Amino acid sequence: MLDLADLKVVGWALSETMEAEATSVAAWQMAVRNRPLFHSLWFHSDRGVQYACSEFREQLEGVPVVQSMSRKGNCWDNAVAESFFKTMKTEMVYHYKFATRQEARLAVFEYIESFYNRKRRHSALRYLTPCQYEEWLYQ
Repeated sequence: MLDLADLKVVGWALSETMEAEATSVAAWQMAVRNRPLFHSLWFHSDRGVQYACSEFREQLEGVPVVQSMSRKGNCWDNAVAESFFKTMKTEMVYHYKFATRQEARLAVFEYIESFYNRKRRHSALRYLTPCQYEEWLYQ
């Protein structure tokens, strides 16, 4: 889950299944721990079952969140997330052959938490990293 203000990955999860508890719910809970909800926000996603199911929608009940979903079959509505996945695959995934799921999980963790959020500069953020831009926003 990306915060569009600073392009920081604030929540993510890997799972062997598409079950909401292991994917979207786990990523949402991480995102809320990383970015507590002080103000209302829009949560935008594609129309995947893990975002449309009751388990995920229950996470949004009673909190100041409006859920928004892409139009059916229109990847452009979710372009920022699609771009992130393309970038992660190009910069990391395609360079390795993972022997185990745990190895892949560790590589994704290192890519997101050590590289993408802290070291990867973005032209859309004035060539700052997401963490640097976040700091700038809060000043």
